[in-house]
Amino acid sequence: MSDQKTIVLKIKRRKDQESEAYWEEFEIPYRPAMNVISCLMEIRKNPVTRDGKATSAPVWEMNCLENVCGSCTMLMNGKVGQSCATLVDNLTQPITLEPMSKFPTIKDLAVDRSRMFANLKKIRAWIPIDGTYDLGPGPRIAERDRQEAYEFARCMTCGSCLEACPQVSEHSNFIGPAAIGQVRLFNSHPTGAMTKEERLEAISGADGVTSCGNAQNCVKACPKEIPLTEAIAEMNRDVTLYKFKQFFRGK
Repeated sequence: MSDQKTIVLKIKRRKDQESEAYWEEFEIPYRPAMNVISCLMEIRKNPVTRDGKATSAPVWEMNCLENVCGSCTMLMNGKVGQSCATLVDNLTQPITLEPMSKFPTIKDLAVDRSRMFANLKKIRAWIPIDGTYDLGPGPRIAERDRQEAYEFARCMTCGSCLEACPQVSEHSNFIGPAAIGQVRLFNSHPTGAMTKEERLEAISGADGVTSCGNAQNCVKACPKEIPLTEAIAEMNRDVTLYKFKQFFRGK
């Protein structure tokens, strides 16, 4: 490869959750406009380390390859992002690839995001509809409200905000900014508002919205530029009002 421009990648690997992590370096031919996923695919064709040792192909997750699904999120040169949307030309070599640290590693670069999905269940991140019959047209929503809701509907559950949040760790059960943003989304829907108090109750505990340390890293890390800090501030207010109402109701 000495006569050809190449890309050097240093990948943090782990056989399973119980195994110790180790590093392997790979060198592949450079092509214009390559993203990190295309580099991993190139390695998979011929999994040989930079020093000529045959190895197994690195494991990672991917799906849409259009920066929509969030499954290919990982740490690249220490910064969280989507490997399908990250161009090699924008990274300093050697390019280090690591799994996100806030989720259990399944293998190599693949992680278990069950924590995020469990929190979405906890806040009832859906619009409840009774019956299997035709309910007719849904409620009309003002254009301004629709535009605000769309910002939060863009969340792809990638985990970037949790990775960047200092309050999220193996020692903390903080629900995280993604789930709080979804409370903001579903509570703003006319039908979703019918179960608004259930969602507020879910984020009112010790591990809920009040556990936010206001680091604001989540906004910087979010690939969709979702106004997560605005959602946290709004939900903090709504939880406070909800608790006052509970107090005066004698609950």
